Amino acid sequence: MPKSLISIHDFTKEEILHILDVAKEFEANKTQPILRDKIVATLFFEPSTRTRLSFETAANRLGARVIGFSDAVNTSVSKGETLKDTIKMVSNYVDIIIIRHPLEGSSRYASEVASVPVINAGDGANQHPSQTLLDLYTIRQTQGRLDNIDINMVGDLKYGRTVHSLLQALSHFSPKFTFTAPEELKMPQEYKIFLDKKGIPYKETTDLSEGINDTDILYMTRVQQERFTDIMEYEKVKNCYSLTADMLKGARKNMKILHPLPRINEIAQDVDDTPHAYYFKQAENGVYVRMAIIAYLLGYK
Repeated sequence: MPKSLISIHDFTKEEILHILDVAKEFEANKTQPILRDKIVATLFFEPSTRTRLSFETAANRLGARVIGFSDAVNTSVSKGETLKDTIKMVSNYVDIIIIRHPLEGSSRYASEVASVPVINAGDGANQHPSQTLLDLYTIRQTQGRLDNIDINMVGDLKYGRTVHSLLQALSHFSPKFTFTAPEELKMPQEYKIFLDKKGIPYKETTDLSEGINDTDILYMTRVQQERFTDIMEYEKVKNCYSLTADMLKGARKNMKILHPLPRINEIAQDVDDTPHAYYFKQAENGVYVRMAIIAYLLGYK
């Protein structure tokens, strides 16, 4: 069975560091057509701007061709074709499949029926491993290290797949966590048990101002309307945090603000002009990291 990237646990610590090193080389030399004879499929059953465009840019910069869809409405899925049949069919056409799907576990299932490597570009509230790798790349780029980082995760920690994956990946590097969320969106128990087992310290708060001045990375997230079954619940928490430039006066010099984007109103526009804002560069880093992931899974060391 070909190696896939479905969860961040599919890569060892060594493989994670290898991907980051290769991504750095791609950043220095952005176009390397080593996959000239390859075809990449991007199957997006759920809307996406950055993830899809950065994966497609990555494939193009590697010289590969891209096929796929950004909306399942225009495909045989709308006629009732099963995920299994879609994946089996597409496997016949391409060398690697990149999939985003609203159902948790769908990417793992796809990797089990596909005859080519599969990359999970997000499955429901579950995992988003390529985002995690670009987050690690960005943390290392801004802090000069991955070890012993103080990181404050803010906002939707219940449904936020980016924070779940990042928490697990950082567990290799002795971090200290602060979880800032309203009661309704707290970090799920299973992830806290995971940290407890590894002896990794964390504290929880509902107050954003509490954790800004003693952190290296402030990781903001959007409250995701699409994950709520009850619209009233969403309305109650949607504006629970809004970071403004004023709030950053006591922040560490090295502190950087990350966000998987899109942002709604959890980061005010005036934050963009502070030296702490790093989320647009973080999004750019996605291209180099995804180039490294695609090349690695297709056997280029």
